[in-house]
Amino acid sequence: MKKMLKTLLIASSVAAFSVPTMAQSTLDDLLEQVKSNRVSEANINKQREAEFMSARADKQALLRRAQAALKAEKDRGDRLQKQFADNEITLANKEVELEQAVGNLGEMFGVVRSASAEAYGRIATSIVSAEYPGRGEFLERMSNEAKGLPDIKELEDLWFALQTEMTESGKISRFDTEVISLDGGSTTQTVVRVGTFNLIGEEGYLIYKDDLKQVQPLGRQPEGHMVSGAQSFLNANGGMLPLYIDPSKGQILSLLTSAATLEERYHAGGLPGYIITGMLAIGLLISLYKIITLTVMGGSIRKQLNNIDNPSTKNPLGRILTVYEENKDADTETLELKVDEAILRELPSIESGINIIKILAAIAPLLGLLGTVIGMILTFQQITLFGTGDPKLMAGSISMALVTTAQGIIAALPLILMHAITAGRSKSILHILDEQAAGIVASRAEGEKA
Repeated sequence: MKKMLKTLLIASSVAAFSVPTMAQSTLDDLLEQVKSNRVSEANINKQREAEFMSARADKQALLRRAQAALKAEKDRGDRLQKQFADNEITLANKEVELEQAVGNLGEMFGVVRSASAEAYGRIATSIVSAEYPGRGEFLERMSNEAKGLPDIKELEDLWFALQTEMTESGKISRFDTEVISLDGGSTTQTVVRVGTFNLIGEEGYLIYKDDLKQVQPLGRQPEGHMVSGAQSFLNANGGMLPLYIDPSKGQILSLLTSAATLEERYHAGGLPGYIITGMLAIGLLISLYKIITLTVMGGSIRKQLNNIDNPSTKNPLGRILTVYEENKDADTETLELKVDEAILRELPSIESGINIIKILAAIAPLLGLLGTVIGMILTFQQITLFGTGDPKLMAGSISMALVTTAQGIIAALPLILMHAITAGRSKSILHILDEQAAGIVASRAEGEKA
């Protein structure tokens, strides 16, 4: 109705505005036009009403279909829940039947799984797997993944795996395999396997990394004579040869990688150790020089003893005899003083450096003790900071404390020995000089008395 009134008002307005321009229009035409518009509006409204009713009927149909589908799904859920409960009961009954059917075989299954797990732990880490790879996969599957009873083939495979390990443990085998070097490269080498104890290659002793399934050389080889014996064993074609083996199947050899070498122990002494080494080197050089010079001097003196009448100024005894020859006319007391003076002139060249050797031999242990004190101070400082939970934190300081003491003693021993040798030779030379000087003076005194 509101739309009809709005249409009439619009029509009236149009008519009102059109009156001045449309001179021939009449009120009858306007009335006919209004009636025509009214009929058109009525038809439109009927069409809209019909469309609305049709859509309403469609919505009701969709609602009914959705309700029917919901009911069907609920019925299906009830059926599935009942079926699940029935299957649970059936499964429980079947498990009971299986246990009754298995009987003692269940115990055998447990034994097989236990034996497979034990064999896998031994075979996977065995160096025999370096020659026969892939042996542990079946055992791992048997020990971890098997859900049912083992069949005859699986039992035979387990038997063969155990028998192979026992047989190969008593063999010395030679085979080619890939060896991963320490720098990351790889080469194919001929490797000798000694039972389940050791692998020997071109670099010496090898180890088998079971986690990587790789053969690698040791990070640090044993002592030279052990490695040379292994090389001889590797290159031998037969016969009996000595060989060092590791009865712990590689554990002892692995410990060698963390053992300190002699060079590392030496450097653990730190600065006190280096000073002690320098003192030892200086003392040995001085000792060597003194031994050589005193030996040459002693030889010259012995030659001079065989030729007293022809003194030479190239040796101490010859120079003393020269003084005697120059002072033959002097009295005994003056001659004695002259000879003593000549001996005193020879003392510095004979005894020079000997006291230095003695001093170095005395200082070396004291420096070692100083290094020990410094190492203990550092150890207690680390204990204060980090506690005693990790001994590795204190290992360096304790090494300094112990190594420097050993270095001081090691340096002092040869220095003391060299001091004794040089001092003995110098005293023997001085003894000859004193003896000859006393003989000269004594012969002069006897001549004067005569």
